[in-house]
Amino acid sequence: MPLTAFSVESISPERADIVTSIEEGQFHDVKSRNILPSKLSNTISAFSNSDGGDLYIGIEELMLGGGAKRRDWLGFEDVEAANGHIQAFEKWFPLGTDFQYTFLRCDGRPGVILHAQVSRTKTVFKAADGVPYVRRGAQNLPVNSPEALRRLEYAKGVVSFETEPVNAPKELATQSPVLDKFLTHIVPTGADAEAWLKKQSLLQEDRPTVGALLLFAEEPQAPLPKRCGIKIYRYKTREAEGFRDVLAFTPITVEGCIYSQIKEAVRITTETTESISRMGDTGLEAVKYPSETLHEIITNAVIHRDYSVADDVHIRIFDNRIEVQSPGRLPAHLTVKNILTERFARNGAIVRLLNKFPDPPNKDVGEGLNTAFQKMHQLGLKEPSITERDNDVLVTIRHETLASPEEAILAFLEKNPTIRNKQARAITHISEDHKIKTIFGRMQEKDLIEQVPGTRTASTAYQRKQVSPSPNVS
Repeated sequence: MPLTAFSVESISPERADIVTSIEEGQFHDVKSRNILPSKLSNTISAFSNSDGGDLYIGIEELMLGGGAKRRDWLGFEDVEAANGHIQAFEKWFPLGTDFQYTFLRCDGRPGVILHAQVSRTKTVFKAADGVPYVRRGAQNLPVNSPEALRRLEYAKGVVSFETEPVNAPKELATQSPVLDKFLTHIVPTGADAEAWLKKQSLLQEDRPTVGALLLFAEEPQAPLPKRCGIKIYRYKTREAEGFRDVLAFTPITVEGCIYSQIKEAVRITTETTESISRMGDTGLEAVKYPSETLHEIITNAVIHRDYSVADDVHIRIFDNRIEVQSPGRLPAHLTVKNILTERFARNGAIVRLLNKFPDPPNKDVGEGLNTAFQKMHQLGLKEPSITERDNDVLVTIRHETLASPEEAILAFLEKNPTIRNKQARAITHISEDHKIKTIFGRMQEKDLIEQVPGTRTASTAYQRKQVSPSPNVS
């Protein structure tokens, strides 16, 4: 690809100072222009196989007396001087959605910096030495053993643990009443259980796969210990962490095939939360969470988790929130920022076949979390938060009310000069146009906002009420 395909961006001295002094860590790295592209490929590989990141090439680190260091902007003489780097990067990490390359120029500073923006990728990318790397803090660690590579492939969802054969009798699946009932539902004329499982790739060399046991064994927890249970805790506290003294009961372990597990876990969680009371306008009131929110988040935690991680799903019920902890990091290119818009099924067979059960828990495949968020809004509660940690994903459902529509509108006007109906609908989560008009009307009557002069019909905008200056008193 010609170098002219790469943009050159002029930046301010202030931003150049930020780039020069940026702290190296999980998401950022700076390197000298003199480092070989093959060495730099370690960093790009590590970013792509982890959480993504930004690499700036053309920053020199100089050693001063007493162990102190100083960084200087010392970029490539011009864009053409980076030709070797670009050609190498294009070979190993092709320009596109996952890898973007931009040159940065700043008046008064020598040369141009090559900025490589790397996204978390769907697949495992190797460096020039043929080894994939992962990012841990400011280090690029090689994934240099078959076991480590397999763990990375599981984590990214390149391969799924659901396809692994298990040293267990195939009869746990083939002769299971769960499978008999399932086949009667989807194949009314009857079907040979073993032949059907083989056709679905759920039997390999006469051994059931992890997916076969999870879906159809009556108790998959026996052949798959500490990998597929659900633990439910009730802590009578609002503290950040639960502890033994505030446990309301001995933690409940939910077992069975994942179809029955999900339904039972949702039932227990719902009943437990409804037993919690809080002070309301009319006295003590039962705490209410949208049933769809609990259902969808628990379902997602079970069907999209990484089953190669030896841990259970944990549901912790506090006085003011529910935490659902799912083993394994987000797969492939999914992040907490794009999880509501992007799609990726780590356990494809489980997702597909679970959806064929009667009254499946994953009815709207791919839309579960969106439903969970929407139902919280409809009940006037803040949307759940999603946190990706070292080896799990934590979803927190807080029982905290949203700001009133009026408060949300005024908060928007603190940062923006005007607001329109469409913007107000977005920030208040109110879909009806006429309801927003009514709210605008009430706020005008209270002298909180006023219509922007000259705007009308579809372009009508509102601003904070302008306070007229007081007349001078002589």
